[in-house]
Amino acid sequence: MQFTKLKALILLLLLCDNAMGQDKSLTQNKLTNKEVKKGYQLLFDGETSNGWRSVSKTTFPNNGWEIKNGELRILPAAKNSHVANGGDIVTQRKFKYFDLTLDYKIAPGGNSGLKYFVTNEKGASLGLEFQILDDVLNDDAKAGVNGNHTSSSLYDMITAKKAKAKELAAGNWNNIRLVVYPNKRIVHYLNGKIVVDYIKGSPKFTALIAKSKYSKIPNFVTNNEGHLLLQDHGSEISFRNIKIKELN
Repeated sequence: MQFTKLKALILLLLLCDNAMGQDKSLTQNKLTNKEVKKGYQLLFDGETSNGWRSVSKTTFPNNGWEIKNGELRILPAAKNSHVANGGDIVTQRKFKYFDLTLDYKIAPGGNSGLKYFVTNEKGASLGLEFQILDDVLNDDAKAGVNGNHTSSSLYDMITAKKAKAKELAAGNWNNIRLVVYPNKRIVHYLNGKIVVDYIKGSPKFTALIAKSKYSKIPNFVTNNEGHLLLQDHGSEISFRNIKIKELN
């Protein structure tokens, strides 16, 4: 009798866990009523590549990316290779001032990035980069100056405030938020905490460019609008809940 009760309890727990998982999946890539009222819109619907294209073409990549289980995924490159499969993708639209949020999950040793103010005339894909990296296993975390290649940093320019290693561990879902204000203040958030805060175009910002890999690029990010870009660096990474609100 006790064994039968135990089996029933285990079955009940499994059913509850499955139901909770299904309920959670139903909330992904959806706008809440509050978000709708605030003016947010989805940049990824969980099922299609609508709104995105290859950085070098007018269509979405035929390989290297997949949409599965409500996730926009970069597939890993061949073993021991860091060559991208499908290449970077950008939004069809350009954005100026906005509040963007997304979730990401990166594989061990992974490397990617969210670029903004991207211009891609003549095949280039220049822009500021919100770094996405496995700081523990990817050597790029040790490159740059004072950690300005680590995850959530303004790549090669401003080092992000350090997050807990457990929080950033590969395989975990993390939330990033990027806010570009009309007064040119730009803020990087990681899991709800401010990790980078700067003023685009300020003397300090200009000095940072002069010391970075972008120093020899004429008029680097002097544009006030551009595409958003998800970087294919040959690493496996998943994105979901990509939402944006345009600011006035």
